[in-house]
Amino acid sequence: MDIDWSTLGFHYTETDYIVRASFHGHWINGELVGEWSAPYATRNKMIPVHAAATGLQYGQQVFEGLKVFRGVDGKVRVFRWKDNALRMQASAVGLKMAPVPVELFELAMRLVIAKNKRFIPPYQTGATLYLRPILFGSMHRIAVGPGHDFEFVIVASPIGPYYPGKFHCTSFIVNRRVDRSALFGTGAFKAGGNYGSSFRATETAHLAGYDCLFLDSKFHRYIDECSAANFIGIKGNEYLTPRSTAILPSITNKSLMMLAKKEGLKVTRRKIRLEELADMQEAAACGTACVISPIDKVYDPDHEITYNFGAEPGPILTKLYHDLQDIQYGRVRDTHHWCTII
Repeated sequence: MDIDWSTLGFHYTETDYIVRASFHGHWINGELVGEWSAPYATRNKMIPVHAAATGLQYGQQVFEGLKVFRGVDGKVRVFRWKDNALRMQASAVGLKMAPVPVELFELAMRLVIAKNKRFIPPYQTGATLYLRPILFGSMHRIAVGPGHDFEFVIVASPIGPYYPGKFHCTSFIVNRRVDRSALFGTGAFKAGGNYGSSFRATETAHLAGYDCLFLDSKFHRYIDECSAANFIGIKGNEYLTPRSTAILPSITNKSLMMLAKKEGLKVTRRKIRLEELADMQEAAACGTACVISPIDKVYDPDHEITYNFGAEPGPILTKLYHDLQDIQYGRVRDTHHWCTII
């Protein structure tokens, strides 16, 4: 194995094993009844799927993302995996799929880590082992409706920072012509379709040198998501983040809110008008992949307004970023019990 850990980006690197489990069931009076198989590891990364599978025909597919850290003490830590398992269950219920039991999720997670332990990057390289649990409908069905057979897979890959250059600022552009998700749609679930539907906007933004800031789908007035991540803003002594039924409940954001409270900040979740950016001293995207990605500016092309936050990350977001990283890498005591040592 010849990997330069320090130059890894956020892209797929082949590892030794994936882990799989299958669900076979049937619907009885609107209730899905069936059983999960035991998880097993396989070197075969290819999964035969029927052309009429509900995952392909009707988008029955959800996923998760979590990181495995090699700590300062050499120990291997997984950050808040149970929250990922519970969020995947919520996503599955939202798309009429078989939820993966937390116990099965944990067994599969531990197995894929054990089988790919040589791919856990060393401490201080800035790299981690990224786990991508996937759940999709495998039953062949042409009639419109949910399937009753599902495949659960965990893929592992060592990754570097989501944005090159580690902790640095990113520019965003407002898009009012593409909606990431509807107000009462699937936005609160980690469904693949939410990401595919946003590609028109995000790729257009990338070509112009920006990332994409989505607004609410009803009024196009309130901040929704930063591309595929939650938005956070610092206004005086207040940590602001949007509240909406169309926003994915970010585990990273939830963690940062707790750390912000510990720092004495007032934490507020509410609708945030785009114009409020003018009153914020700092802003950022946050999520598992990027942790915190500070924003240097947001450009609104429809009104020819630019909201500036400075070329360097602000002091509050910088402190929160390092506070969270210190917990994940075992540099400080984990008083929240967020990390599981493997």
